[in-house]
Amino acid sequence: MTRLPRVVAAIVLAAATTTVPSTAAQATPPTTAQAAPIGNGLARTPPMGWNDWNAFGCDVTQALVEQTADVMVSSGMAAAGYRYVNIDDCWMTSSRDAAGNLVPDPAKFPGGIAETAAYVHSKGLKLGIYEDAGTLTCAGYPGSLGHEQQDARSFAAWGVDYLKYDNCYNNGSTTQQQYIDRYTAMRDALAATGRPIVYSLCEWGVNAPWTWAPSVGNLWRTTDDINTGFDSMLRNFHQSVGLARYAGPDAWNDPDMLEVGNGWSAVEDRAHFSLWAIMAAPLIAGNNLTTASATTLGILTNRAVIAVDQDTLGAQGVLVQTRDGLDVLSKRLSNGDVAVVLFNENTTARTISTDAATIGKSGGSAYTLTDLWTGAASSTTGAISASVPAHGAAMYRVSGGSAGNPNAPAGTLVSAASNRCVDDPNWSQTDGTLIGIWDCNVGTNQLWTRTPAGQLVVYGKCLDAFDNQTTPGTKIELWTCNGGPNQQWRFNADGTITGVQSGLCLDVTGGATANGTALELWTCTGAANQRWTFT
Repeated sequence: MTRLPRVVAAIVLAAATTTVPSTAAQATPPTTAQAAPIGNGLARTPPMGWNDWNAFGCDVTQALVEQTADVMVSSGMAAAGYRYVNIDDCWMTSSRDAAGNLVPDPAKFPGGIAETAAYVHSKGLKLGIYEDAGTLTCAGYPGSLGHEQQDARSFAAWGVDYLKYDNCYNNGSTTQQQYIDRYTAMRDALAATGRPIVYSLCEWGVNAPWTWAPSVGNLWRTTDDINTGFDSMLRNFHQSVGLARYAGPDAWNDPDMLEVGNGWSAVEDRAHFSLWAIMAAPLIAGNNLTTASATTLGILTNRAVIAVDQDTLGAQGVLVQTRDGLDVLSKRLSNGDVAVVLFNENTTARTISTDAATIGKSGGSAYTLTDLWTGAASSTTGAISASVPAHGAAMYRVSGGSAGNPNAPAGTLVSAASNRCVDDPNWSQTDGTLIGIWDCNVGTNQLWTRTPAGQLVVYGKCLDAFDNQTTPGTKIELWTCNGGPNQQWRFNADGTITGVQSGLCLDVTGGATANGTALELWTCTGAANQRWTFT
């Protein structure tokens, strides 16, 4: 469901501009430090299952849920690791009963949730349910605000194993602390029941949940809702790929459900599944499994790809190389192997090439590449290359040598002068957006990936010196990565960052410290407005 609109503003270059537009339209800047994982042992690997919303919306019924459980077993999905059969919104009546309890809609769930759960459990699977932290759910049914303990007891009594907790009709909550309080109230209520219930937070990434949600729930949405437009998958991918440092056992970034089988080509479905797997995302199918094709089921049950997602090390893959919409992602695995995805965002086939060192492999004279979609194995001395179809992905498991951290950390760039962060205003992905400084808030628009090619990347776009200019005063903008030297940056021991092409320093214009001050190139002076910390 589309819960809240996101603000995406295109900010185009103006030569005289020294201030970038305010990011005040974003949520209140978070102040909470990164939280420790909840550690409840309920999601040591990313949850796998199914949810009815993407394919059925409000048309959920007991019969549908039970039929889906049957198919999950008969299709091999259960054997491949899918466990949760999740009911989304619209399962209840429009009002509580006289005692204040939630009431399953008797027309949709004639046996109630308890009977539905019992059926799902009889198949060796687990049942999930949906509620909301506000006064109403997103579809207008009773929310849990003020009823957290009562509703948690109902869920436990019914045999629920998973709760997706939304944030519509939130009674004016806007600050991070208000969000934390709402979600923590249900966390504590669930814990008080004594029943193990996986807790999925759905506040759409509004208040940087990756910084606080690990101590509250097992997974948290990082994005708006996905939909059947391939661009929405790209958006969610770009907004989540830089958050690897916040993920791990019992605590997962969630870029939303899978759209596999909902109208894309098989090539696009495989790319989507590959990206979610290498990002250690929850694998929650969102299609109609009762009518799913053999091709769709084959994608969803690819055990070699699933093994990457479910790897016990719990590392989220990172973007190690990007240029012209050609992305390379790398993920360390528990046995020393490295998974790699070559993803083509373009609408024509392209060749994507990388090497063992870039993906984090070293110390080997030869490496084995196993194609995770065909099963074919080959040998390489380090080169990894494939012709990748439009909107497609190649995915490999690389064995041999040793694996370290891929050389592509994501972090914030903090100015020594202002203690503010380099910021992409309003999460823009528009070429020409001016880049400046803003209060550090651990938003995805302030997480920059350093690639081995020397690029600084956010949302798949590069930090760029305008029009290849090399003179003091050249503006700094966001631009499609093209491998040019005006998009390559050198980090120096004194904290300065110089443009490879110009030799000039990344500078906060005029030494100013105010929010929205634009960046530029300037002659290196070593002043505080030219010194940066990458954290």
